[in-house]
Amino acid sequence: MSRFRPDMAERARALVALYPEPRSALIPLCHLAQEQDGWLQPDAMEEIAELVGVTPAEVRGTASFYDMLHTGPVGRYLVSICTNIACLLGGAEELLAHAQATLGIRPGGTTADGMVTLEDAECLADCDRTPCVTVNHRYVGGLTPQAFDQLVDDLRAGRRADDIPPHGTLVRVRRNGGLRADRGRVAAERAAMAEAQAVRAREAKEQAEREAALQSGPGAGSGS
Repeated sequence: MSRFRPDMAERARALVALYPEPRSALIPLCHLAQEQDGWLQPDAMEEIAELVGVTPAEVRGTASFYDMLHTGPVGRYLVSICTNIACLLGGAEELLAHAQATLGIRPGGTTADGMVTLEDAECLADCDRTPCVTVNHRYVGGLTPQAFDQLVDDLRAGRRADDIPPHGTLVRVRRNGGLRADRGRVAAERAAMAEAQAVRAREAKEQAEREAALQSGPGAGSGS
């Protein structure tokens, strides 16, 4: 039985079909599983491995590399506060301290109601609006402590649902296309590339043998 809900299982199969090689769908499938559950659960990673023909360890290794994928539970809203240099100068340290005090959690923690996970983030690339804050990877601008409190109230009340979906929803636009290339052409190009690599390796070997023969030939190493 699929770990995915029926509608998600259909989307998973459609994602795999977008690519000439199933394993190319690994990261999109991780996002899909995270959209369903809010994080990447172990049995979801096992099913993704089956769908794309890799091991569960490879799925976990890939997911753990990217900070937008989570292999442990997070809240409905992942609130990230940048504490890199530009934001520190703009009050990030004070904002992070305020967030910890008002939410009652430290970075990496989740509120008791499961709504908010707080994250101390590196540069979020919005340095002209400091301190930079994102919610579920959506920019919400530079915030004062008061604006932060209002943001949290709005999130909990559902007033930002139109522009900030629950954690795990990367995009709301459904893909209906992918890499459109003829499989036969892809196979032919790969075979040609392999042949070219073999030719280069053979030529390099022959050159090395010629040079070795010259060095070991008559008169090699003799003085004048």
